[in-house]
Amino acid sequence: MSRAASPAARPGPDDLRRTFEAVPARTADARAPFADSWWGRAWVDALETLSMDEGRLARGRVYADGGHVAAVTVTPGRVIAYVHGSRPRPYRAELRLRTFSASDWDTFLDAVAARPGHLSALLDKEMPHSLVDTAGETGIRLLPAAGDLDPDCSCPDRGWPCKHVAALCFQTARLLDSDPFVLLLMRGRGERELLDELGRRNAEHSARERPAAPVTPSVAAREALAGRFLPPLPAPLPVPAHPGGPPAYPELPGARDPLGLDHLATDAAARAHALLTTGEDPLAGLSTWQDAVRIAASRPTAGLTATTRALYRELAFATGRNTTDLARAVAAWRQGGALGLEVLEHAWDPPAGPFDRARPALAAAGFPRFQPWRNRLTGPGGTLQLRFGHDGRWYGYESDRGQDDWWPRAAPDTDPVGALTALRG
Repeated sequence: MSRAASPAARPGPDDLRRTFEAVPARTADARAPFADSWWGRAWVDALETLSMDEGRLARGRVYADGGHVAAVTVTPGRVIAYVHGSRPRPYRAELRLRTFSASDWDTFLDAVAARPGHLSALLDKEMPHSLVDTAGETGIRLLPAAGDLDPDCSCPDRGWPCKHVAALCFQTARLLDSDPFVLLLMRGRGERELLDELGRRNAEHSARERPAAPVTPSVAAREALAGRFLPPLPAPLPVPAHPGGPPAYPELPGARDPLGLDHLATDAAARAHALLTTGEDPLAGLSTWQDAVRIAASRPTAGLTATTRALYRELAFATGRNTTDLARAVAAWRQGGALGLEVLEHAWDPPAGPFDRARPALAAAGFPRFQPWRNRLTGPGGTLQLRFGHDGRWYGYESDRGQDDWWPRAAPDTDPVGALTALRG
C-alpha cells in the first residue's frame, strides 16, 4: 500500500488520541511486503517474532487484506480496533506497547534536537535509521521487539496473538508506513507536543552555539498611550428576544452535511443568547467531549433520523472519536448527565459505606453473588453490572456474555436492589 493511499486520521482534542478510518480491501499481491517503509517492516517483524503460530498470522493478514479491520484508535501505549470475524458481532482487538518515562523522553528529545536533520525528517513523515540509532545510543529502544507487544482480544481464541490481533498489527504497520508519529504516540507523546518541544530544544541548542543578539530597547504600551485621548466605545446593540434560526447553507462540493451543521448552529445560537441575556454561560465547565455528547443527547431518541446520523458524524469527527463511542456516551448522558458520563468513563475507589452494603442487600433480595472491582459490581456470566457514581446512585450496565463491551441501561437508583430490578426488567 502506498503512502498516498494511507487511511485518513482524525486527531483527538488533546493530540493523544488519533482515530484512523477503516480502509478498503487491499488489491495488491498478497505476497508483497505489507509495509513499504523499513520502520513499518520492522513492526511486522516484531509481530512475526511474537507469534508462534504461522497459521494465525496468515489468517490475520488475510483479514487485514480483506478490509476486516474497522477504524483504528491509537492512544499512548495502546492500539484498539474492532475486527470483523466469522460471527456477526465484531471482536475488540487491542495491542499494548510500553510508553517511555519522562526521563526517557527528556533523554530522547535532547538527542534528537541536537541533530537538525532528525527534525526535518520527522516533518517529512520519515524515520531515518540515524534517528533510531541516536535513540539507541542513549538507551532508548524506539522500535518494538517481540517482548514489547502485549496483545488482547475479546474472541474465545487463546492464541498469542489471535488472528484478530494479528490483523490489527498488520493494519498498524500501514499506519506507521505513512506517519512515524503514530509510533511516537504509542510511546506516549502526541505530534503537536513533540514538534513544539523539539522546536524549542532545537532553538535553545542553536542559541547556545551563536553569540547573543543585542538587546532592542522597548516601551511599555501604557507609557506609549499615556496622555492620548481614546474615544469611548459605542453602546452595545440590544439583545434580541429570541436566538433566531440558523442561516441557509449553500450546496457546495465537499461541504460537511448541512443537517448536522444546522443543529450545531441552533445550539450555539441558544447558548450565545443565554450568555448575552444573563451574563453567564449555562454550559461553563464542560469539556469539548462533554459538550459534544450533550448536543448529541439532545436529539430525539425514537430512531436514528438522517439529521441525527449527520450530527453524530460531525461530532465524532470533531472530537476524534467514532460514532460507536459517541452513541455509548449519549446513552450514559441520558442516564445521568455529566455524572452519568463520568461513571461510564472513569472507575474510582468509593469510601466505606453504601458500596460495601450493596452486596449484602442484593443477596438478601435473592440475587446471585456479584463480584466487586473498584466502584463496580459484576453479576455472574458477565452480562449485568452496577456502577456506583459519585452522586451516590447505582447505574445499570449490560454486555453480551463473554464480551467486555458495557452499555448503560435503565435509570440510576440510590438503592442497588432497585437499580438491578430496573436493569433486569
